[in-house]
Amino acid sequence: MSRVCSVCGKGKMSGNKVSHSNRKTKRAYNANLLKADLEINGNKVQGYICTRCLRTSRKQEAKA
Repeated sequence: MSRVCSVCGKGKMSGNKVSHSNRKTKRAYNANLLKADLEINGNKVQGYICTRCLRTSRKQEAKA
């Protein structure tokens, strides 16, 4: 499974792991993805979506 959001494209990000002695080493942050049912062009498809996009889509559904 590729760790990329199918809505916004958010994926793996990089940063530093900082130890107690303040030494820095590279590390990776994965996107927080969940499997969800998406509606694309009227077709229901299962895909991976980040939690930020999931929250936004639920807010838009509540408005409609």
